[in-house]
Amino acid sequence: MPIYEERYPAEFWFSCYSHFELAGTAEFSSEKRTDNKRMVFYDVETQKRADEVGGWDRADLMLISIAVSYAEDDGYKVWYEKDTREMIRYMSGFDMVVSFNGNNFDSKVLSHYGDVSVLHEKSFDVAEYLSGKLKHRIRLESIATATLGAGKSADGLLALQWWKEGRVDEIIEYCKQDVKVLRDVVMYGKEHGFISYNDVEQNMVKVAVDW
Repeated sequence: MPIYEERYPAEFWFSCYSHFELAGTAEFSSEKRTDNKRMVFYDVETQKRADEVGGWDRADLMLISIAVSYAEDDGYKVWYEKDTREMIRYMSGFDMVVSFNGNNFDSKVLSHYGDVSVLHEKSFDVAEYLSGKLKHRIRLESIATATLGAGKSADGLLALQWWKEGRVDEIIEYCKQDVKVLRDVVMYGKEHGFISYNDVEQNMVKVAVDW
């Protein structure tokens, strides 16, 4: 089983992570970064593949199919393409915007619809944090399976197929599950001080976290 996130093809992970140095991307302190923060978790799915828009560097042209956010007070919110500007405004009102690879993908998709600079300022990208600490990439599915005993329900390529087939309800449920898994991983790490993942040999590895 690969350790790279199956939400996107392997070539995406190699290309997007070439845009920042893995070393030094995560900053650590004795204070947990999520303490006393109003957090919103989010994930987006797209209408188009990278090869349909000229490559991963043009993620802003991939367009939103469905996005989902979760906040403690509001629960899950489903956002359609027509709602994207309101989604950006809504998430900008939180202290911390939590994603998995949001800095390198999700926020770039959102940038097609409006200014995402505030989202960047408030971003906590869990994928970037862990890659900076481990010096290699790991997929959310691997983390969720090892940490929570439960994983994602599908993958991003299947969600793209569903979009072309008009199966929007299935995209919504898949996107909600991704956000739930992300939220549960973050809360587990916050409570226990570590998360786990399965390495290439399927050995469980624990990683100390300070969030």
